[in-house]
Amino acid sequence: MTLFKAPDGKNRCQWAGGAPDFLAYHDTEWGFPVDDDRRLFEKICLEGFQSGLSWRTILTKRENFRAAFHNFEFDRVARFNSRSVERLLGDAGIVRHRGKIEAAINNARRAQELIAEAGSLAAYAWSFEPEPATLPEPQSVSISDVSKTMSKDLKRRGWKFVGPTTVYSFMQAMGLINDHSKGCVVRPRVAKARANFSSPAP
Repeated sequence: MTLFKAPDGKNRCQWAGGAPDFLAYHDTEWGFPVDDDRRLFEKICLEGFQSGLSWRTILTKRENFRAAFHNFEFDRVARFNSRSVERLLGDAGIVRHRGKIEAAINNARRAQELIAEAGSLAAYAWSFEPEPATLPEPQSVSISDVSKTMSKDLKRRGWKFVGPTTVYSFMQAMGLINDHSKGCVVRPRVAKARANFSSPAP
């Protein structure tokens, strides 16, 4: 796996050198385990908005998305209506795609249903944590059997814009797997965080 030598002289995953905003995101967020329902909901929404676009586009607009979607508090987003959709379609700070906007609102309602059943989004998401022995080489794939299974289950539950590639990106970012490249200075930090993490899965 090709690495990127950052300004501090230490190696990072190659993609971390792709844009100015990437390094901080790579070093402090990507791959560290998350069990906060709001953050999990935000991420799966942003991954849906990314579909067909670059993560750089979404990361640059992330604060605008947070403002437009009330910080991705899903109980609030679930109350959005047709007027909310039109407001969002007029917001130049976000990705103005009707299908993706309506999917985020739909998914907020589906999240409420899922929490009523599973107790939390975290408990549901972490129930799909792969067995370490089944993992491929870091960043060698963009889809997995587990992401296919989770995607299929979410779609069965009525979620939108949650294809297996989107779900795999969600799993990478939220720490369900440690997909930092071997030799990346952050990989052992993520491994330690995962070792100290108490999975909320039942």
